[in-house]
Amino acid sequence: MSEQTKAPEQELETAQEEVVEQAAEAQAQEEAPQSEQGEISPEEEIAGLYAELEAAKQTIEGQKDGVVRAAAEVENMRRRAAQDVEKAHKFALEKFSNELLPVIDNLERAIEFADKDNEATKSILEGIEMTLKSFSDALGKFGVEEVNPQGEAFSPEFHQAMSMQPSNDVAPNTVLAVMQKGYTLNGRLLRPAMVMVSKAAE
Repeated sequence: MSEQTKAPEQELETAQEEVVEQAAEAQAQEEAPQSEQGEISPEEEIAGLYAELEAAKQTIEGQKDGVVRAAAEVENMRRRAAQDVEKAHKFALEKFSNELLPVIDNLERAIEFADKDNEATKSILEGIEMTLKSFSDALGKFGVEEVNPQGEAFSPEFHQAMSMQPSNDVAPNTVLAVMQKGYTLNGRLLRPAMVMVSKAAE
């Protein structure tokens, strides 16, 4: 190929290279402002990291509060369950004990109205007294206690006033007589004592 033929080809290649270079420069100039805009200063980056750290701390604190609340709720549930179990143990016999109280009443009435001077019934009376004692002892083992407030101050929590009687011998609101004994089960009232209460004499 002659030098004259090569010359136009070289010029064409040179022109193509210049066009490519110009296009690359133009593209670089267009991208330069975008990259400058997209860059973050170190101060801004640190501030952003601090904000993320603060948000993470708040999240952790919130989760901590939730865990503490949940633990407290579980502890309350456990305490309530333990109290319910304790009450169930203490008062499971409440209905059963109430059914037995009339038996004690009848035994006490039998002793009260028995002819204590009659030798023929003396051994029977002793047997009833022994039965009443063993019966009361058995109930006592399970927390059933007698309420016999003769001569004590009237207590509406454990006593039921059936009547009031004027009296100069005792202070007002004193139990003068017990018509029927009361009973408690582990401190809880099963049946109030039916009593006569004193009042000031007119």
